Amino acid sequence: MRIDETLLNNAKALAAKQGRSLNSVMEDALRQLLKTQDDRVDRPVVDLVAFQGEAGYHTWVREARFTGVDIKHLDDEALIDGFVTRGVT
Repeated sequence: MRIDETLLNNAKALAAKQGRSLNSVMEDALRQLLKTQDDRVDRPVVDLVAFQGEAGYHTWVREARFTGVDIKHLDDEALIDGFVTRGVT
């Protein structure tokens, strides 16, 4: 087996720091790699839900733009409070 010299030196340093053998460090690293690969295989497939609504701005943003409110200078809560309290959703 050939191992990159820098990687090997790092593994030796870790082994020395932890008071372990290089063999022990290498075995643990290999076990961890194999477990990570097994965990990936066992993960369930996730279906991503895509937005299926109408494209464009939310209603309250459309109204703010239509009424000339400069929404760039207001924070989200101020906009939502201002339009939701008026019954715009």
